[in-house]
Amino acid sequence: MAGIMVSAYTGAVNSLLGKVTTIMGEEFAKLKNLRKEVKFIHDELGSMKDALERLAYVDQLDPQTKSWRNTLRELSYDIEDIIDDFMQNVGDKDKNSGFVYKTIRRLKTLRARHQISGQIGEMKKLVLEARDRHKRYALDKIIPPSSNVVAIDPRVKALYEKAANLVGMEGPKNELVDWLVDEEKQLKVVSIVGFGGLGKTTLANEVYHRLKGEFDIGAFVPVSQKPNIPHLLRSLLSQLGVEPSIHACESHLIDKLREVLKSKRYLIIIDDLWDVTSWENIKCAFTENDLGSRVIVTTRSKQVSMACCPTSHDHICRDHILQMKSLSNEDSRRLFFGRIFGSEDACPDQLRDVSFEILKKCDGLPLAIISIAGLLASEGPKKEEWEHVRKSLGSMYGAKLTLDRMREILNLSYKDLPCHLKTCLLYVGMYPEDYTIKRSDLERQWMAEGFVSKENGQDMEKIARNYFNELVNRSLVQPVRFDGSGSVTECKVHDMMLDLILCKCAEENFLTVVDGSQDNTTQKYKVRRLSVRLNGAANATLLQGKISLSQVRSVMIFGWSNIIPPLSNFKFLRVLFVEDYRTIDLTGMSELYQLRYIQIDGTRDYVHLPTQIGGLQQLETFDIRRCASVPSNVVHLPRLLHLRIEHDRGLPDGIGKMKYLRSLDGFNLSVNSLDNFIGLGELTNIRDLTLTGNMVRHTDVLCSSLRKLCSLEFLYICTEGCMDGLSPPCSLQILATSWLPWGCWFSRVPNWMRELHNLRVLRFKVDELLTEDVDIVGELPSLTDLILYVRRPQNEMIAVNGTGAFPVLKRFRLTISSSSCLTFQSGAMPMLQGLYLTFSVKGWKQNGAGPAGIEHLPALEEVSAEILYNGTTESEKCSAESAFRNAVDRHPNNPRIAMKYGCQYRLTGIGL
Repeated sequence: MAGIMVSAYTGAVNSLLGKVTTIMGEEFAKLKNLRKEVKFIHDELGSMKDALERLAYVDQLDPQTKSWRNTLRELSYDIEDIIDDFMQNVGDKDKNSGFVYKTIRRLKTLRARHQISGQIGEMKKLVLEARDRHKRYALDKIIPPSSNVVAIDPRVKALYEKAANLVGMEGPKNELVDWLVDEEKQLKVVSIVGFGGLGKTTLANEVYHRLKGEFDIGAFVPVSQKPNIPHLLRSLLSQLGVEPSIHACESHLIDKLREVLKSKRYLIIIDDLWDVTSWENIKCAFTENDLGSRVIVTTRSKQVSMACCPTSHDHICRDHILQMKSLSNEDSRRLFFGRIFGSEDACPDQLRDVSFEILKKCDGLPLAIISIAGLLASEGPKKEEWEHVRKSLGSMYGAKLTLDRMREILNLSYKDLPCHLKTCLLYVGMYPEDYTIKRSDLERQWMAEGFVSKENGQDMEKIARNYFNELVNRSLVQPVRFDGSGSVTECKVHDMMLDLILCKCAEENFLTVVDGSQDNTTQKYKVRRLSVRLNGAANATLLQGKISLSQVRSVMIFGWSNIIPPLSNFKFLRVLFVEDYRTIDLTGMSELYQLRYIQIDGTRDYVHLPTQIGGLQQLETFDIRRCASVPSNVVHLPRLLHLRIEHDRGLPDGIGKMKYLRSLDGFNLSVNSLDNFIGLGELTNIRDLTLTGNMVRHTDVLCSSLRKLCSLEFLYICTEGCMDGLSPPCSLQILATSWLPWGCWFSRVPNWMRELHNLRVLRFKVDELLTEDVDIVGELPSLTDLILYVRRPQNEMIAVNGTGAFPVLKRFRLTISSSSCLTFQSGAMPMLQGLYLTFSVKGWKQNGAGPAGIEHLPALEEVSAEILYNGTTESEKCSAESAFRNAVDRHPNNPRIAMKYGCQYRLTGIGL
C-alpha cells in the first residue's frame, strides 16, 4: 500500500502525513510551541497509519477493533480537511509567497495566532481521543478471531454435478477435447478463463473424467486464493500415488514430481489459479517428455491464462486459451426451468413473464441461474415470492438468502484484490446500474480522489490505466467498447457484482447512494462520497438535513431536480459529475479550492459558468461540453491536464500557458485567435487533440504548431473541407477524421503519412485512391486498423501488394463505389482478421462483386459487406450477394460472412 494516498481501508492518512510534514518544515522550528504540537500529531498519525495498514488485510475484525479502525479512518479525513482549510486560509493572504513564509508572517498577528493555534489544538484533541480509546480497550492486544469452522469452497459442488444436468457445455467441451486429443507429442497447456460462476470448474472436471482413461496417470488439484505451494505439490503427488514426507521442502517435492512424471503420459488439472507467481512455481514440476501429456489450468485472470499459454517460439501458444462465455438465452431457459419444473413447458403461465425478467438479470451466469432456481423451487409457484426475488436481484438490500451463494463466488474475486484495487472497484459503485462508464472518466476520478499515486516516478495516468486493465482482466468490470488498438474504452459492471460492491461500500462507509424515491428524513451523518439518483423535483427533502455536505469529496448527480443545495455547500469537494446542468447552481464553483475534476454532461442547454474560476488551483479535468463561454482565466489554472469544451466555442487567449495540458477536445479553427494557433505549439505535453471548425485560417501556423507537439498520440479532425495542407507530428498513434458527409478529406493519400511509424489506427477520406496511395499506407509498420472512404467513383484497379505491405494490419474497413476494383495479391495483409466492405450494387454484373484475391489473406476470420442500392431490384440485390459470397467462399479458412443493405447515399462509419 506504499504510495497510495487515499484508500477505502486507510482513509487519507498517507496524504495527511505528507501535509503535516510540510507544516513541520525548518522555518517552523523557530516556533517551538507550535512545532512541538504538530510533531506530536505527526507521530501519532504515523502510528495510526501502521495500524490501519495492518488491519486492511484482515478479512474479519471483532466489533471493537472494527469500530476503532473506522474512527481512525474518518479521523484522517477530518484532520486533512482542517489542514487543507488552514493552508488555504494562509495561502489566500499572499499567493506570491511560499506557504511556510506566509504562515510565519501571519503568526505575527495576535488574531492569526489564536486561529492557527485553535486549528492545531482541534487536531490534537481528535488524535488524543483516538489514542485514549485504543488504550482503553487494549486493542493492540486483540488478535482477530479465527474460526474452527472452515467455509466450504462453493466450487466443490461443481465437481459432483451430473453430466446429464450440464447445460451449454457441449460446445466448449468438444472444443477443449479437440485441443487435447491430437497427434502433438509435446506437452500442451490449455487454459480456461472466465468470470467466477461461468462453469470453468465444471467444464474442466467433465473433460478430465472423459479423458483420464486415455492417459497413464492424472490429478485434479484445486488452488486456494493464497496457495501454499508445498501443500499443493504434496496433494498432487498424493493423487499420483506417492506419499511424500511432510517435512519435504518445495524443491524436493518438485524433483519428486518430475521423477514420477518423466516416463508417464499425464493429464493434470490446476483448478482456479489466481496469480502468475504460483504458476511459475507449479509449472516447474511438469516435465517435457514427448509423450503427449496435457495440463488444463482454469483461472479468472486473463493475465494468468496468457502466462500459462504464452506466445513464443516454443510449443505453447495462445490458441489454446478457452474464453468461457455466458449461456445463450436458450440454454439459460433450459437450465432455469429444468431445475425448477423439469422443462420449460411445465412452467405455469402466470410465472413466465417474471421468469424471463429474472433470467435477464442473471445474464447467462450459470451459478446465478442455479442459485436462484434453487431458491424459487423451495418457494413453490407463488408469483408474489417470484416478484420479490426479481426485485431483489438489482437491489443492494435484496433478500439475503437469494444471493448468498453467488456472493460467495464474487466475494472470492473481491478478497483477492490488493487494497488499492478494492478501492478503485468500490468507486465504480458511484455509477447507477447498467450505466456505461467511460474508462478515461473513471481513471481521472480515481486520480482526483487520491487513489492513484506515483510509483517509482511512473506516470500517474499510466498507473491508473494499469489499475483499470487489471479490473478488466479479472472480469470484475465488463468491456463494452474498444478502440482500434483493442483497448477497452467503455465498461459496465454486472448487476450482481454491483450488488456486492454496494454492500462492501455500506460496510466500509465508503460511499452513499441517495435515491430520490427513498425517504430522506433521517438524522445528519458524515458521507465522503455521494451518488444522487434523482427522479424529478417531487422529493423536496432530498439531502436536506440528512448529510453533512461540507465533508463530501465526490458527488455524482444523475437525473434532474431543482432542489439540490448550492454548490458552495460542498466545501472540500474533489470530484463533481452532473448529468443534467439544470440540476445545480454553479455560482459558487470557484470557491471549491480542492476541486480536481468537473464534468457536466447530458444536457441540451448551455452551461453558464462563473466568469472567473481562478480559485480552482487544484483542477485537473474541466469537461463541460456545452459551456456558454469559457472562463477567461482557465488558461492560468496551474494543474489543468484535460480540457473539453463546446466545439463551436473559442478559447481565451494565452493557451500556451497551459504547459501541463494532456488533452484538448474542442480547438475551433474558425474562431480561435492567431495567438492561440501559435500557443497550440507550446503544449508539448499534449497527447490527445481534437480540431473543429473550418480549416481555412492560419493553415501554415497550424501545421507549424502541430509539428512541435512531440507527445501527440491521438489527433481527431472534425472540420470541413480539404486538408491537403495538414502535416501532423510523427509521434501520432491514432489519426481520425470526421466521418460526416460534410466532413474533411484529402485529395490523395499524403506522402507524409509514410512517416507515421507509430500509427496504430488510421481513419480518413480521400477523393481518389490509386495503388501507389495504398502502398504509402502499407508501409506503416504499426498499423492495426485502417478505415478508408473513397469519395469519388473508382475507375482504376487498386492492388494491395504482397511484398511486406500492411505487416500487422488486423482490421480493414473500406467504402468504395465498386469492390471489383480491389485486388489482394498473394502475401498481402498477412495478419488481417476482419475485412469490412461497403460498395454499390450498380455495375456488379459487368465487373463482378469482387474483390479478387480474398483467398490470399491467410489469417482472415470474418468478412462483412454492406451493399448500397439505388433503385435496384430485389433480384439484383440477391444476385450481388450471391456473387460476393462466391468470392469469399474461395478462402480455405471459410471465414464468417455478414451481409446487409443500405441506402446508396448513406455513409457508414465506425466510431473510435
